[in-house]
Amino acid sequence: MLPRLLERITTPDADGVHAAQRHLDTLTKPPGSLGRLEELALRLAVLRGGPPRIEHPVIFTFAADHGVAAEGVSAYPQTVTAQMVENFLRGGAAINVLARQAGARLAIADFGVATPLARDPALVDCRIGPGTANIAEGPAMTRAQAILAVEAGARLAERAIDDGADLIGTGEMGIANTTAASAITAALTGAAADVVTGRGTGIDDARWQRKIEVVARALAVNRPDPRDPLDVLARVGGFEIAGLVGVIFAGAAHRAPVVIDGFISTAAALVAAAIAPAVRPALFASHRSAEPGHARALAHLALVPYLDLGMRLGEGTGAALFIHLARAAALIYTDMATFKSAGVDGPAAP
Repeated sequence: MLPRLLERITTPDADGVHAAQRHLDTLTKPPGSLGRLEELALRLAVLRGGPPRIEHPVIFTFAADHGVAAEGVSAYPQTVTAQMVENFLRGGAAINVLARQAGARLAIADFGVATPLARDPALVDCRIGPGTANIAEGPAMTRAQAILAVEAGARLAERAIDDGADLIGTGEMGIANTTAASAITAALTGAAADVVTGRGTGIDDARWQRKIEVVARALAVNRPDPRDPLDVLARVGGFEIAGLVGVIFAGAAHRAPVVIDGFISTAAALVAAAIAPAVRPALFASHRSAEPGHARALAHLALVPYLDLGMRLGEGTGAALFIHLARAAALIYTDMATFKSAGVDGPAAP
């Protein structure tokens, strides 16, 4: 499945950029006066190859545990991963509230939660294992497991696109997953562990220093090869992160906008873009997280986020908020009158 997807990922035609910009410049406004909303409309139109529509967004929230939680890098116990998944299923989490308000369907999948979860028709079973191994002691997973997780995420996204999804959001849940994201970001950007490692769930200074040391140890023990991004994913990543890599591949292959949420989702985007650079036009950075590594990862991807609200929750919350901007940009492109149709004089010749 993976080779087939990668073959389908291509960059949009440059002619589409010129055509979309010409259309935007005919609308009843001074050129560029809607700022980044116009930029967003342009990117959506170019990606879709015509007038964009955001009518059936889907946010994928993948959950998995991380063995590195045993190193005391989080303020919360590992059992919280399963408890939060149950909260998602009951509709009580922040992502449920924001997805409902944005009119987005929420797809929740278990990619490797350590605590057994009760069967639920709203929970998709994509379990690769009961959480990854402790990256401070060895590889998170095998290469084969990484590929299985990537392909499982891609299948879910392709199914949603076949059912009409026209925007794909990314989200996650997993205690200690900011530690894995920090290690991935350090490995693929070349940044030091202390530059990309933040406070995650709100840890104190002592625990933060321990977390930095754990990330540095994980990099030293595993020696992930940045020339082989799948190796980086397998050695220091997470099952839910690998699943999101697959979502990104599927979205890019089908020319659907893929909305990157926070730090963990952006770590998945780093891996995806390192494997297939042509995914980049499909990536939309919803917001800038308060995690320091997020800014480094976004800069590496040359993505400028559309929101900066000091958020660091994950779950897909930033992606849900971005849907409103994407809808607004699409409607500007499709519903605004042109100077000619409105009978409004255009700009005077110099």
